[in-house]
Amino acid sequence: MEVRARAPGKIILAGEHAVVHGSTAVAASIDLYTYASLHFPSPSDNDNTLKLQLKDLDLEFSWTVQRIKDAFCDRGGCNASSPTSCSPETIKIIAALVEEQYIPEAKIGLAAGVTAFLWLYTSIQGYKPAKVIVTSELPLGSGLGSSAAFCVSLSAAFIALSDSVNLDFNHQGWLMFGESKLELVNKWAFEGEKLIHGKPSGIDNTVSTFGNMIKFRSGALTRMKSNMQLKMLITNTKVGRNTKALVASVSERTFRHPDAMTAVFTAVDSISNKLATIIESPASDECAITEKEVLVEELMEMNQGLLQCMGVSHASIETVIRTTLKYKLATKLTGAGGGGCVLTLLPTILSGKIVDNVIAELESCGFQCLIAGIGGNGLEICFGCSA
Repeated sequence: MEVRARAPGKIILAGEHAVVHGSTAVAASIDLYTYASLHFPSPSDNDNTLKLQLKDLDLEFSWTVQRIKDAFCDRGGCNASSPTSCSPETIKIIAALVEEQYIPEAKIGLAAGVTAFLWLYTSIQGYKPAKVIVTSELPLGSGLGSSAAFCVSLSAAFIALSDSVNLDFNHQGWLMFGESKLELVNKWAFEGEKLIHGKPSGIDNTVSTFGNMIKFRSGALTRMKSNMQLKMLITNTKVGRNTKALVASVSERTFRHPDAMTAVFTAVDSISNKLATIIESPASDECAITEKEVLVEELMEMNQGLLQCMGVSHASIETVIRTTLKYKLATKLTGAGGGGCVLTLLPTILSGKIVDNVIAELESCGFQCLIAGIGGNGLEICFGCSA
């Protein structure tokens, strides 16, 4: 028995940082995915191990099922339909299992992801031998929701072959879960995200699970339906950033300049809500689409200016902005800033040659360029798809 799941990454279209201070933000899925396949060996294979293969990183981790059972000696059975948090005691047990794998020092950051994998698998599937293969089109740690897509795809694969769902294993091609099962996957994925990030907002896993777009403000998430087929050039500056430090620096600036920063956050809130209205409104023809894209470009530029006011831009981000501005394209950072990824809207009427020229110029600076559609499907599963 084998299943493959894919979950998209995400971008913040508007409102990052300001959302921490009560403003509205808008997030969207992108058609770049993380894939997780789950395969159960046949009894004749005589294979009694649980394996996790991170194909892109050329890493594989394995434990005998007996070793896992011994570690979890006092834990009850699995229950896929009841997502639960990992207790501090269980975190210690899993940490010991992860330490046995001798993760290379240069990749020690992966330990949290392996921890999330072990928790999700044993909680949903119990102590069965299996092989799980993960691949991804998302750059790690760049603000595109790679950890959430990892947790969503794993949760979906594990739930798809559990007793909690009744699926058509003969279905050809990609298949979407029903609403209630998406909610279940989302809750499990959030538990995985907690093991990786400590206190995640839930935004990344929600966008990855349900797809399309969401508005969020003061902890409340509202799912949106896009009526625009936006396409973005995503430039990964490859500059690492400390999200906590950047969030703290915005708070410190707000403390020093409360009136000015309150005005900045109010303006961002207005931009996010206007952007949501434009994206949700239908466009009657190509002319209307172009007009809407111009409005989106203006809002992106204004949002970027306000992010600069918050002090979260970076020399690498400014290089991308200057480069794309030569081609009259609108660009803004996405996520925490201080490096990370940058968004450039690619209008419908833009020629492919110009896109090629922009990408060539950005790549000559050492950046990585990805083109992605915005606001598409969320989680999907497939039986019999090749890994």
